[in-house]
Amino acid sequence: MNTGDIRQQLRAKRRALSVKQQRVCADQLATILCKERFFLRAKRIGIYLANDGEIDPGAILATALKAGKSCFLPILHPLKKNSLYFGQYDPTTQMVPNRFGIPEPKFNSAQIAPPWSLDIILMPLVAFDREGNRMGMGGGYYDRTLAFMAEGNRLKPKLIGLAHGYQEVDNISQQSWDIPLHLIATDREIICAKQK
Repeated sequence: MNTGDIRQQLRAKRRALSVKQQRVCADQLATILCKERFFLRAKRIGIYLANDGEIDPGAILATALKAGKSCFLPILHPLKKNSLYFGQYDPTTQMVPNRFGIPEPKFNSAQIAPPWSLDIILMPLVAFDREGNRMGMGGGYYDRTLAFMAEGNRLKPKLIGLAHGYQEVDNISQQSWDIPLHLIATDREIICAKQK
């Protein structure tokens, strides 16, 4: 099965989950992830708002904000093709829909965090494998934004893919520009990527 077929099949599968099934999976994910040492120690967290059936990190976001952590949501870069900014978010943040209809913080240069300044980035995905390879929606937004991670053995930010357990596949062929994940957190477990 080619990449396009896998992407289409898994996107359809996650969109087919009922609201109740999505909520149960999201709650299980939050229960597992929010007690992990990397989450407890993190002060600055990049996170996303669920779209297209992605596992919802809303409970994780609420837990992080309640614990006094600074949270940042992706903002589509207006000039750099297929790149992201990270804008600070709290419940009072003014949100605007981006070109995909996904809410993002209204751009304010004083509230932007460079990705290297974040402790962890929780990332959506369509599929993953146990080597830390991630298949996204196909735009390359995170790979372009995190290209600096390819230089040397950077441990920060810790890149964590969030997924339903069934989004695991045997192998995702890695491209030279792909930035691998350190961990994958699902509604069942935390997986340490076994990078080759």
